[in-house]
Amino acid sequence: MTDAAAVVPAPLASALARAGQERVLRFWPTLDAAGRSRLLGQLAVIDWDEFETLQRLASRRQPAPPAAIDLAAATTPPCLRLRDPANAPGPAVAVATGERLLAAGRVGAILVAGGQGTRLGCHGPKGLVAAGPVSGANLFELLFGKLRAVHRRFGRRVPLAIMTSSATDAATRRFLGESGHCGLDPDFVHVFRQHDLPAIDAATGAILLDAPDRLALAPDGHGGMLVALHESGGLDWFGRHGVEHLASFQVDNPLALPLDREFLGYHALSRADFSTQVVSKREPGERVGVVVEQGGRHAVVEYSDLPPALAAERRPDGRLRFHAGSIAVHCFTKAFLDRAAARRDSLPLHLAHKAVPYLDELGTLVRPATPNAFKFERFIFDLMPLARSVTVVEIDACDGFAPLKNPAGSAADAPEHVHAALVDHARRLLAEAGVTVADGVDVELDSATILDAADVAAALPRGTHIATPQVIRGMIPRT
Repeated sequence: MTDAAAVVPAPLASALARAGQERVLRFWPTLDAAGRSRLLGQLAVIDWDEFETLQRLASRRQPAPPAAIDLAAATTPPCLRLRDPANAPGPAVAVATGERLLAAGRVGAILVAGGQGTRLGCHGPKGLVAAGPVSGANLFELLFGKLRAVHRRFGRRVPLAIMTSSATDAATRRFLGESGHCGLDPDFVHVFRQHDLPAIDAATGAILLDAPDRLALAPDGHGGMLVALHESGGLDWFGRHGVEHLASFQVDNPLALPLDREFLGYHALSRADFSTQVVSKREPGERVGVVVEQGGRHAVVEYSDLPPALAAERRPDGRLRFHAGSIAVHCFTKAFLDRAAARRDSLPLHLAHKAVPYLDELGTLVRPATPNAFKFERFIFDLMPLARSVTVVEIDACDGFAPLKNPAGSAADAPEHVHAALVDHARRLLAEAGVTVADGVDVELDSATILDAADVAAALPRGTHIATPQVIRGMIPRT
């Protein structure tokens, strides 16, 4: 520490000593000025008070905070079902309410886009992974198009905040600049970066290095959205745009329906702080968390935290007892997020035991085959128990859930499954508009100009037959 002490700021040196982490500087004598600056920069942004919490979690080896829900007494909450005439109020009322919100510019959007596409063969942000079955458009282009379609229909732009990570921030900003923000107005786009948290060796409690001048860091989960958005000024930015409701969604779901008018309408009509979309789980082994309710409190329980016996339990009607599968599409009031951001304890840390590459004492990079370290993250759905009112809206998976998570050839959530889902969705809307498609022919709806079947009907006469692969584009109004 003698050589390091001459350069390391005294407050940081003191923090390292208190935490017992001086060994992160063991390669200091071998580093050049740039390496030393890089390592100090990473250490300087660690919240050392929070690090004590990480250490306590790691020492207890507690995989997650205690649930506020007694699962033995919990149930699936009542769910409104999208397009169901039995809803009260009915779908038409909800659609009209959602349309008024969009036309008044009261809705903003948050895209969670911190993940990398490495497993999918893309060396960059996952948003750059090609997903359009005919166009080859990437996930960013498909999802940004949905906001352009809303602007086209209602005449008001939807302010969009994009959450990146340290691994994706620079490339995402570069793509936005080079692509002209995919047709979005840059004044209505706010890019912010989530925090990183250090990985801790499970045996010693030491912060791991993955290079002599670099800590082994990982993004703090989709729940990092709240603190990072607040600290970046994003909540105030939404306020200046007149936003009262914020819809959040994930970059890996090109079918996502965050701005569905009926969903937004039910959120507003029920005066919910927090609304969420779910799909019906058919089998216990489906790898999605479930929304549960107990004593008036709502929560999402991860599939890995749901005991197998409870996960398999069925109701008399044959549905799973816990069937409301969470798909990470939410809507919050801005006022609720403002209140939550003001509380330091709004989102607890979760712990995961992972295999994390690290430098050994000799500086050799070790790639362990079994879990050796703890990573930490927050989940945005942990805000649910803090909400005064929660609304759960069930959608059909075929309309709004086609996650792209696994490489080609996987059993589920792979590119071929997403392509098929997008083609099937397009075929259904075309059929609703009286358009037929030849068997085996791929079709894709242009997300920037096709909002619903009405746009398809305006673009193609009833009775049209499509015999070759193509992207269906809506009619662009003359200006």
